[in-house]
Amino acid sequence: MAEPGRVSTTRRYSGRVINVDVDTVRMPDGSTSELEMVRHPGASLIVPFLTDPQGADPQILLIRQYRYAANGYVIECPAGRLEAGESPEACARRELLEEAGCTAERLEHVYTFYTTPGFTDERIHAFMASGLSRGDARPEPDEFVESLPTPLSKALEMIRDGKIVDAKTAVSLLYVAGFTLGA
Repeated sequence: MAEPGRVSTTRRYSGRVINVDVDTVRMPDGSTSELEMVRHPGASLIVPFLTDPQGADPQILLIRQYRYAANGYVIECPAGRLEAGESPEACARRELLEEAGCTAERLEHVYTFYTTPGFTDERIHAFMASGLSRGDARPEPDEFVESLPTPLSKALEMIRDGKIVDAKTAVSLLYVAGFTLGA
C-alpha cells in the first residue's frame, strides 16, 4: 500500500497572509480525500521577561492588540508571521521590537506547535526573551498595540479566568510556567 500523503494540490486563493489549497490526500487506509488546507508561513511568539525569569513571580510584558476576527482587543504575547527566508529567531527579535519596543540579550526557543492541524500547516515557534532593553514599539500600520507589564502569576490567572483567550498565548505561558521556569 502507498504511503499516506499528498497526491496533488490546486491553489484556490493566494493572499497577503495565507493561501488556500485543495489537496487530494492518500489516507492511511489507501483511500483518497480532498482536503481544504490553509497554508501559512508560520510565526514566532515571544514571552518577554521584564525581570529575572527565575525570580519570585517574574514580570512579563503582554500586549493588548485590536483583532478584527475577535471583534475587539485581545491580550497576547508579542508574535508575528515569518517573512520569506526569515528564521524563527530573527522573526522573534523583529516582532519583539515592533510590537513591544524591546530588544533581548537572551532569546531561548522553548516550544514549537501547530495551531490547528485539521486545516492549516501553520506552526508557531515560542521563545522566552530576557535581558530586555525597552524602547518605542514600531507596530505595522494595521496593528494597534499597547504594552501590559504583568506578573506571571496574574497572567496565569487571566488564562484561568478567561481574560486571555488567545490560544498561542495561553499555551506558551502555560508551557513556560510549567516546564521551563525552575526546571
